[in-house]
Amino acid sequence: MVKAITARPASEPAHSPSDYKSRAQIAKALAHPARLMLVEVLSQGDRCVCDLTELVGVDQSTVSKHLSILKSAGIVDDLREGAKVFYHLRAPCVLKIFECIEGVLDLRLESESRWRRGRRGVR
Repeated sequence: MVKAITARPASEPAHSPSDYKSRAQIAKALAHPARLMLVEVLSQGDRCVCDLTELVGVDQSTVSKHLSILKSAGIVDDLREGAKVFYHLRAPCVLKIFECIEGVLDLRLESESRWRRGRRGVR
């Protein structure tokens, strides 16, 4: 006799669709190597756009665009002092995301390494 498998009802999402949309906006703001670099640099202290341009290695308009995206997401904020604009990390909690990403990369590397060792044994 074959026992029927019954599906359990799906549980309700923990948050509203607009909450997930807001989270996705923040994740999207971080989803560029230059913006990740900017966040990491700003975690060490306030920097003017001119310093950030030099550190990231792209032109000032590109850095300004990346900073604008990060600012719109609420990750960084700016302060104008005369002709210079200084940026700082408004939400240092995003650095925890970096730790999580490093953990995922470590797991992926470990998994790939195990796979390669297994492949060598197959030959």
